Amino acid sequence: MDSLRADHDLGFLLRFENIAWYTDGAVRILDRRVYPMETRFVTCRTHGEVAQAIADMVTQSAGPYYAAAHGMTLAAYECRGSRDPLSYMERAAYVLSHARPTTAGRMEAITGAALTQARLALESGRDPVEALQAYGAELMETRYRNIDKCAQALARLLPGDATVMTQCFAETVVGLLLRDAAAMGKQVRLICPETRPFLQGARLTASVAAQQGCQATVICDNMPGMVMSCQKVDLFTSAADVICMDGTVVNKVGTFQIALCASHFGVPYYVTGSPDRGKPSASAVTIEYRDGASVLEHQGVKVTLPGVQGLYPAFDVTPPGLVTGYVTDRGVYTAASLPHYFAPGETGDFPSA
Repeated sequence: MDSLRADHDLGFLLRFENIAWYTDGAVRILDRRVYPMETRFVTCRTHGEVAQAIADMVTQSAGPYYAAAHGMTLAAYECRGSRDPLSYMERAAYVLSHARPTTAGRMEAITGAALTQARLALESGRDPVEALQAYGAELMETRYRNIDKCAQALARLLPGDATVMTQCFAETVVGLLLRDAAAMGKQVRLICPETRPFLQGARLTASVAAQQGCQATVICDNMPGMVMSCQKVDLFTSAADVICMDGTVVNKVGTFQIALCASHFGVPYYVTGSPDRGKPSASAVTIEYRDGASVLEHQGVKVTLPGVQGLYPAFDVTPPGLVTGYVTDRGVYTAASLPHYFAPGETGDFPSA
């Protein structure tokens, strides 16, 4: 393994301790709702508070996966001295994994692995808190290195001077793509739709690009079609909260309309992540609807009259016919070849984004 940590040379948002981190009986999570206007951390002293932070969008994209892992460490800390710590942690695993419904299956993979580590530690007389603290740190290191394979594959698809449109905040793969492209001698300019109502594209994706020395241009969410028509966009990319086995992509709402624009203008759309064997099609995915009041304001300022209704589906569904390819840690697949991602008998894990 490299002597450098896998998060080396990445933007502030992508450093391990600045996502979610357990230490001394608490989990500290960077509040992405206010970054970069403020650099504020939410300190959680119970696993329930971690779950609430996930539900409240304190962290998002891949952040909840790491928060859940460290939340399990906190649960182990909470039940130290208990006669039945595993029962307590099993309940904690459910609370953490079901904080948001759309990704519950993949969150269960993380909390389930944490339970296994806790069980092994207890059986061997080791401290489960220390074991899970090591698990949380290793999870981040291992996933970053796996995701780097995906980022390198995506970087190889880019021309030497590339304009890339993104959607929302694709977490680790954004920073790694920019780092890998630079190592290949390629220049990347990002066009980032703002991603209302939480503005992850404007506040998070663009911030990482700026911190890593890349040009980032923010556009409103209703501008992708116009921008693709008048500027040369080489590639559209997003991560995915779920990639179904039939190639359907479930991702931050707005992905579908940009994919439609990309198809119309002949811009390839490459989604990054890994398929979810437990989700054969979109019918197996629960689309989360959040509080519609969020779309009736902008950065805390009300923009509508009393009585106006708001609707906020957090995700949308992009059919496989609009996806050029699925860039994974094992190579680039089409919708037809996506099932070959898994070896015979292998089960799905959690997303590589």
